[in-house]
Amino acid sequence: MLDITTLVDYARQNDCSDLHITSHQPPTFRKLGELFIGPFEGTREDYRALILSLLNEFQTEELQLGKDLDFSFEDASGHRYRVNVFHQQNELASAIRVLRNDIPTLEDLQLPAAITKLAEQPRGIVLVTGPTGSGKSTTLAAMIDFINIHRKAHIITIEDPIEYVHTHKNCLVHQRELHRDVSSFSDALRSAMREDPDVILVGEMRDYETISAAVTAAETGHLVLSTLHTTGAAQTLDRIVDVYPSHSQGMIRSQLSGVLRGVITQTLIPRADRSGRIAATEILIGTDAVLNLIREGKYHQIGSTMQSSAAVGMHTLAGDLADMVKKGLISEADAQERVNNKMELAQYLGF
Repeated sequence: MLDITTLVDYARQNDCSDLHITSHQPPTFRKLGELFIGPFEGTREDYRALILSLLNEFQTEELQLGKDLDFSFEDASGHRYRVNVFHQQNELASAIRVLRNDIPTLEDLQLPAAITKLAEQPRGIVLVTGPTGSGKSTTLAAMIDFINIHRKAHIITIEDPIEYVHTHKNCLVHQRELHRDVSSFSDALRSAMREDPDVILVGEMRDYETISAAVTAAETGHLVLSTLHTTGAAQTLDRIVDVYPSHSQGMIRSQLSGVLRGVITQTLIPRADRSGRIAATEILIGTDAVLNLIREGKYHQIGSTMQSSAAVGMHTLAGDLADMVKKGLISEADAQERVNNKMELAQYLGF
């Protein structure tokens, strides 16, 4: 009979990023961004039992109430996984993300030097954005680890669920998990203000209350790191402002222009030789010129500002993808699939 250990071991041994267990087909794995069916067979009852084997009594009760579940678990070897369990067509299904057991450094991830400089900021907001599965959590974990090594500070993380576990190095690190240690991101942020933090990681800025509390934390002298599911710097700023009612949008633009330190957008792309994946990035730095554009709501001009500001570490996603194509790191077809502005990519490639 199938057991979860067999499946997650197979996923790790084959460098898969995700495992899907659903009722109507054998376990399905994701490698280099593409799904394939694994060499396992079972019945609907087997797949349901696999999913239920991951749950404790409280989670089982929540699932019976029709709720989706987000949590992490650790296998017998100490490897960690992030899990979502949900209902579909009156059956159970789950998506399991395979997490790295170690916390990679920014150098390990081959990320631009500008990201290290953003991690060195003493205060303000730094956002890491991108679609699901683009490596946002890993980049944030590497940034937190950098701070943990290079500062003597108090770090509070608010996550749903906790993915990477940080040990105390030069910093004191407290990690709080949604629904286990705290009821909501916004509540945890408000509590954090009374817990003497220097750095606050917010797993996701999902709503008005969380965004408002995060901006307030940055305004009062803290470094706030967070994520959004957006695919570019301009779209990120638009998303934040649009959360606010129209009469308050001028205020949030003014607040952002005072606290934004940078926006990192990333996507993971298969290497040309299919030996793994590499992150392509777009980086916006909160320079005076950029902050003035934010204050005035001129987001459409941000792209050209990034293109002309390489000296301070900025670049667009199209520019980074084109550079990777020229170096032979990724294929042109994969670059075309990920880019937001195909005309800009063509210009960089000289078409």
